[in-house]
Amino acid sequence: MKFVSDKLIWTREPEKYTISENKIEIVTAPHTDLWQRTYYNFQNDSAPVLQTETTQKFFSFVVKTEFDSKHRFDQCGVVVYLDSQNWLKASIEYENEKIQHLGSVVTNGGYSDWATTEIPALVKTMWYRLSRRNNDFCIENSVDGRRFQQMRICHLNMADSQINFGIYACSPENSSFKAVFMDMEILECQWKAHDGQQPD
Repeated sequence: MKFVSDKLIWTREPEKYTISENKIEIVTAPHTDLWQRTYYNFQNDSAPVLQTETTQKFFSFVVKTEFDSKHRFDQCGVVVYLDSQNWLKASIEYENEKIQHLGSVVTNGGYSDWATTEIPALVKTMWYRLSRRNNDFCIENSVDGRRFQQMRICHLNMADSQINFGIYACSPENSSFKAVFMDMEILECQWKAHDGQQPD
């Protein structure tokens, strides 16, 4: 099923963007970000987020991103944004001419974390697959759109029934870039039920 563009909802609509049937482009504004408290002590809730809503408890969302980021912390990717205190995101954050950080942030109750791995700065395309099983989520990435590898499994305390999910892009410092989102699909849940050790 396509990620239907006429059912999308903005949280903080950006000044510059285009939406078509097969592609969404966002031009970021400077000093836009998502982060809550941890380590830095600041609270940033200014990034544009474009989402659809669902009560479906089991699904996967796939999107291809292309980006011309070139300034520290420029980022774009997938998001589940419930409110300013509860959300998750996955993206590539530019660092310098040599490296950038492929990573994810989970925010529960107003405190964010950040898990990353370094990848080359020349990477300018990435696929993401976000899967939901009730309140639990799996985030995966792929360099070719076929073979996905796990980035993170996490829990959102407030994701009980209806949630919003989709895409975001932002530039936390004095920067701007164009993020392009393509090949967006909603699939049957690709994250299979656990078949190993049984719970106590």
